[in-house]
Amino acid sequence: MYKIPESVLVVIYTEDMQVLLMERADKAGYWQSVTGSKDFPDEALQVTAMREVQEETGIVVADQPDAVPPSHLSDWQVTNVYEIYPVWRHRYALGVTTNTEHVFGLLVPSAIPVKLAPREHVQYRWLAYREAADLCFSPSNAEAILQLPHHLAR
Repeated sequence: MYKIPESVLVVIYTEDMQVLLMERADKAGYWQSVTGSKDFPDEALQVTAMREVQEETGIVVADQPDAVPPSHLSDWQVTNVYEIYPVWRHRYALGVTTNTEHVFGLLVPSAIPVKLAPREHVQYRWLAYREAADLCFSPSNAEAILQLPHHLAR
């Protein structure tokens, strides 16, 4: 089954603007926030974001004890359309070369435990937002992180 070329980018951050970044397992030195495609065309973007956060970090976003409340997940109303890196195009149907990415932010407690999905990421770091932006390989991910102060001011 091919990936759907519509995805989410979730910037996970704390109140003091520390941002979670993870290094990709399939590309050493490529650091990023949580990303992931819809599982099916009608999947709500918020559902995609919550699912991907849980799959990649072990952080649960739900109305239940010991979870991050869904109200802490916000749609930043930013959509990026970008060319899919050639190294990952084989995951998409023949002829698909662009992806539409929707940006979300997730406010988490500073001591939240992170459990990476080993097939996706090999390590993680909490960094000040500017450092995190500088480390990202993806320009759209870096730009989203740099917008964090604007979203906290709301």
